[in-house]
Amino acid sequence: MITIKKPEEIAILREGGKCHADILRQVAAAVAPGISAKELNTLAEKLIKENGDEAAFSGYTPKGAKRPYPASLCVSINDEVVHGIPNEQEKILKEGDIVSLDLGLRHNGLFTDSAVTVPVGEVDETAKKLIEITKKALAIGIAAAQAGGYIGDIGTAIEKFVKSAATNYGIVRDLAGHGVGYAIHELPFVPNFGKKGKGEKLLPGLVLAIEPMLNEG
Repeated sequence: MITIKKPEEIAILREGGKCHADILRQVAAAVAPGISAKELNTLAEKLIKENGDEAAFSGYTPKGAKRPYPASLCVSINDEVVHGIPNEQEKILKEGDIVSLDLGLRHNGLFTDSAVTVPVGEVDETAKKLIEITKKALAIGIAAAQAGGYIGDIGTAIEKFVKSAATNYGIVRDLAGHGVGYAIHELPFVPNFGKKGKGEKLLPGLVLAIEPMLNEG
C-alpha cells in the first residue's frame, strides 16, 4: 500500500534526513586507501548511536532475502552494485577503487534511506565520470518528482539523461528506488527507466528514495 505522510511526519523525515546526510558525510570523509569496510561500518554505528538514532538495516530482512542483514552500513566496492556486506569478509579499500556507502536510519520512529558513491584516493577519468553522471541523474530524477505527475516521469527523466550523457552506461533494471517513511522499503517502486505519464500518481505527502544505479559497459 502506498502511504501519504502528514506534514508533521514530513518535518520529522526532513530532520532525520539532515542527520542521515551528516553521518554519511562523516563516513565518506573517512574513506581512504587501506581502511576496511568493517571500520567504516563501525564508524557509522558509532555516529548513529551518538545521535540517538537506530540503524535501519541492522537485522532487517528485505523481501526475498535469505537472512537478516548483519551490519548497519552497506559498503559496495567497484562492481558490487549494492548491499555489500562490510563485516563478514575482509574488504580493504585500495587506491583507485570507488565505493558506495548505503545507510538506512530510524529517527524518531520514521525511516530515511540514502547512499553516496565516493572515490578512494585518486581514481581514473572513467570512474570520475561514472560518479558524476550518476550524481546528475539523481538530481534530474528528484527534479522530475512533482506532485500531480507520475512515477514514470522520474524514470523517463533519468533514462533520457543517462542515454544522452554516455552511450556506454547501462541502467541497473533489477533494482529500483522506493517509498520510505513508515518502513525502510515501501511502495511504490521507482525504477530508473519508464514512460512519462505512466505508473502511480505522485501525490503531495508521498516520500520517495530515488536511487539511480548505473553500470559502465
